[in-house]
Amino acid sequence: MKHEQLKGQLIKTLVDFFDTDYRRITHAIEVLKQAELLVGHYDHVDEELLLASAVLHDVGIKPSEAQLGYNDGKTQEQYGPAVATELLEKIGFDPDKTKKVAEIVGNHHSKSRYDYVELEILKLADQIVNKIDNIN
Repeated sequence: MKHEQLKGQLIKTLVDFFDTDYRRITHAIEVLKQAELLVGHYDHVDEELLLASAVLHDVGIKPSEAQLGYNDGKTQEQYGPAVATELLEKIGFDPDKTKKVAEIVGNHHSKSRYDYVELEILKLADQIVNKIDNIN
Protein backbone atom coordinates (compact mmCIF):
# COMPACT_ATOMS: atom_id res chain seq x y z
CA MET A 1 0.00 0.00 0.00
CA LYS A 2 1.25 3.47 -0.81
CA HIS A 3 2.42 5.62 2.09
CA GLU A 4 -0.11 8.45 1.58
CA GLN A 5 -2.99 6.03 1.02
CA LEU A 6 -2.17 4.17 4.24
CA LYS A 7 -1.79 7.41 6.17
CA GLY A 8 -5.20 8.62 4.97
CA GLN A 9 -6.81 5.28 5.75
CA LEU A 10 -5.33 5.26 9.26
CA ILE A 11 -6.41 8.83 9.99
CA LYS A 12 -9.95 8.10 8.75
CA THR A 13 -10.02 5.01 10.98
CA LEU A 14 -8.87 7.13 13.93
CA VAL A 15 -11.49 9.83 13.28
CA ASP A 16 -14.25 7.22 12.91
CA PHE A 17 -13.13 5.62 16.19
CA PHE A 18 -12.82 8.79 18.29
CA ASP A 19 -15.81 10.49 16.60
CA THR A 20 -16.06 13.95 18.22
CA ASP A 21 -13.14 13.58 20.64
CA TYR A 22 -11.19 16.20 18.71
CA ARG A 23 -8.49 16.55 21.35
CA ARG A 24 -7.51 12.89 20.96
CA ILE A 25 -7.67 13.07 17.17
CA THR A 26 -5.51 16.19 17.07
CA HIS A 27 -3.01 14.70 19.52
CA ALA A 28 -2.58 11.57 17.39
CA ILE A 29 -2.06 13.63 14.23
CA GLU A 30 0.53 15.81 16.00
CA VAL A 31 2.35 12.68 17.22
CA LEU A 32 2.28 11.35 13.66
CA LYS A 33 3.79 14.62 12.37
CA GLN A 34 6.58 14.48 14.97
CA ALA A 35 7.26 10.80 14.18
CA GLU A 36 7.54 11.66 10.48
CA LEU A 37 10.05 14.41 11.32
CA LEU A 38 12.11 12.06 13.48
CA VAL A 39 12.15 9.07 11.13
CA GLY A 40 15.08 10.39 9.09
CA HIS A 41 17.33 10.23 12.14
CA TYR A 42 16.94 6.45 12.49
CA ASP A 43 17.99 3.45 10.42
CA HIS A 44 15.83 0.54 9.30
CA VAL A 45 12.45 2.03 10.17
CA ASP A 46 9.34 0.27 8.90
CA GLU A 47 7.32 3.34 7.97
CA GLU A 48 4.00 1.47 7.76
CA LEU A 49 4.56 0.18 11.29
CA LEU A 50 5.47 3.67 12.49
CA LEU A 51 2.46 5.30 10.82
CA ALA A 52 0.02 2.82 12.32
CA SER A 53 1.61 2.99 15.77
CA ALA A 54 1.68 6.79 15.82
CA VAL A 55 -1.91 7.21 14.68
CA LEU A 56 -3.36 4.50 16.93
CA HIS A 57 -1.13 4.78 19.99
CA ASP A 58 -3.85 6.16 22.29
CA VAL A 59 -6.89 4.12 21.19
CA GLY A 60 -6.92 2.44 24.62
CA ILE A 61 -8.20 5.70 26.12
CA LYS A 62 -11.76 5.24 24.87
CA PRO A 63 -12.45 1.75 26.27
CA SER A 64 -10.58 2.62 29.46
CA GLU A 65 -12.79 5.64 30.07
CA ALA A 66 -15.94 3.72 29.08
CA GLN A 67 -15.21 0.78 31.40
CA LEU A 68 -13.29 2.40 34.26
CA GLY A 69 -14.30 6.05 34.10
CA TYR A 70 -10.68 7.18 33.67
CA ASN A 71 -7.53 6.46 31.71
CA ASP A 72 -3.83 6.55 32.43
CA GLY A 73 -0.73 5.14 30.81
CA LYS A 74 -1.29 1.70 32.32
CA THR A 75 -4.92 1.43 31.19
CA GLN A 76 -4.05 2.76 27.73
CA GLU A 77 -1.48 -0.04 27.43
CA GLN A 78 -4.00 -2.57 28.76
CA TYR A 79 -6.91 -1.73 26.44
CA GLY A 80 -5.09 -0.32 23.41
CA PRO A 81 -3.62 -3.44 21.77
CA ALA A 82 -6.96 -5.19 21.21
CA VAL A 83 -8.54 -2.03 19.80
CA ALA A 84 -5.56 -1.32 17.51
CA THR A 85 -5.63 -4.93 16.29
CA GLU A 86 -9.34 -4.76 15.52
CA LEU A 87 -9.03 -1.43 13.68
CA LEU A 88 -6.05 -2.60 11.62
CA GLU A 89 -7.74 -5.88 10.71
CA LYS A 90 -10.73 -3.91 9.38
CA ILE A 91 -8.50 -2.04 6.90
CA GLY A 92 -6.58 -5.16 5.84
CA PHE A 93 -3.27 -4.16 7.44
CA ASP A 94 -0.52 -6.80 7.33
CA PRO A 95 -1.14 -9.32 10.19
CA ASP A 96 2.55 -9.54 11.20
CA LYS A 97 2.78 -5.76 11.37
CA THR A 98 -0.53 -5.61 13.22
CA LYS A 99 0.97 -7.78 15.96
CA LYS A 100 3.92 -5.38 16.28
CA VAL A 101 1.65 -2.33 16.35
CA ALA A 102 -0.32 -3.96 19.17
CA GLU A 103 2.92 -4.58 21.07
CA ILE A 104 4.00 -0.96 20.56
CA VAL A 105 0.60 0.44 21.59
CA GLY A 106 0.73 -1.80 24.66
CA ASN A 107 4.17 -0.50 25.61
CA HIS A 108 4.31 3.19 24.73
CA HIS A 109 4.05 4.47 28.32
CA SER A 110 6.29 2.06 30.21
CA LYS A 111 9.86 0.81 30.06
CA SER A 112 10.45 -0.68 26.63
CA ARG A 113 9.86 -4.41 26.48
CA TYR A 114 10.53 -4.51 22.72
CA ASP A 115 13.58 -3.47 20.78
CA TYR A 116 11.64 -1.77 17.99
CA VAL A 117 13.00 1.45 16.57
CA GLU A 118 9.41 2.42 15.82
CA LEU A 119 8.58 2.21 19.54
CA GLU A 120 11.54 4.44 20.35
CA ILE A 121 10.42 7.01 17.76
CA LEU A 122 6.80 6.89 18.96
CA LYS A 123 7.80 7.45 22.58
CA LEU A 124 9.94 10.44 21.65
CA ALA A 125 7.26 11.91 19.35
CA ASP A 126 4.61 11.50 22.06
CA GLN A 127 6.88 13.15 24.65
CA ILE A 128 7.54 16.10 22.34
CA VAL A 129 3.82 16.63 21.65
CA ASN A 130 2.91 16.27 25.33
CA LYS A 131 5.53 18.89 26.27
CA ILE A 132 4.21 21.28 23.60
CA ASP A 133 0.63 20.67 24.81
CA ASN A 134 1.66 21.44 28.40
CA ILE A 135 3.29 24.72 27.34
CA ASN A 136 0.21 25.93 25.44
